[in-house]
Amino acid sequence: MVDTTRQLRIAIIAPVNTSQYNDRLLEAVRPVLPPDVDVSVHNLHQGHDCIQNRTDWLHNGFPVVQLARQLQDAGADGIWLSDFDMCGVEAAREVIDIPIIGGFPSSAFTALSLCQRFGILTILPSTLAMQQGHVLTYGQQDNFAGIAPINCPVDELDNVDKVVAAAMPVALELIRQRGAQALLLGCTGFVGVADVLSQRLSEVLQTYVPVIDPNQAGISSVIGLVRMRLRPSRLCYSAAPASSLTGPSAWR
Repeated sequence: MVDTTRQLRIAIIAPVNTSQYNDRLLEAVRPVLPPDVDVSVHNLHQGHDCIQNRTDWLHNGFPVVQLARQLQDAGADGIWLSDFDMCGVEAAREVIDIPIIGGFPSSAFTALSLCQRFGILTILPSTLAMQQGHVLTYGQQDNFAGIAPINCPVDELDNVDKVVAAAMPVALELIRQRGAQALLLGCTGFVGVADVLSQRLSEVLQTYVPVIDPNQAGISSVIGLVRMRLRPSRLCYSAAPASSLTGPSAWR
């Protein structure tokens, strides 16, 4: 049970073997953090330094599970896994009793509280099939307008002007040709992009277009779950034995 008289402790896992994105992740979530929430960012000690395909995703998944368990044991109340593709989230729910949230469902259901049909702007063609699979997993086929890459790798996402310029024609096509009424940013590296892109689209279309920042949607969702004292359902995620977590330490 969460003690409501103290600061909530929310851990952010950046599921990569580098700390280079940590400051930008904190920058992304700061506008939506309540004053009674303390946030810390944690990285993997193994795996790839970015996730741009299924191989990266699979390689980094088990270290995420180990880290999530250690963060729970260290007193975290909830975990935001800063990855649109939810690297390790499903498996982590088998070994922890605190909420852990990844990017797609929190972004998609945020959009569906504002519209009936969303599209996804992703980084590279290598992520297309993987992210289309999330739509099927969560039964959102009827609400899905489509997905398109802006052809910008993770290590170039810090240039907001370049990202927005690349995103504009792709976003307009999703809206005009495929009926998207809101857009999800399909990578948590899209820091500082949502507000700017929404404003530019609204200027061109002369009407408001929501663009969902996955970091803000995700951390807001996990804070809400912690406050409601909810955690992973054991009817869905059977508790895994402790032996399943044996292996080298995964966090620093």
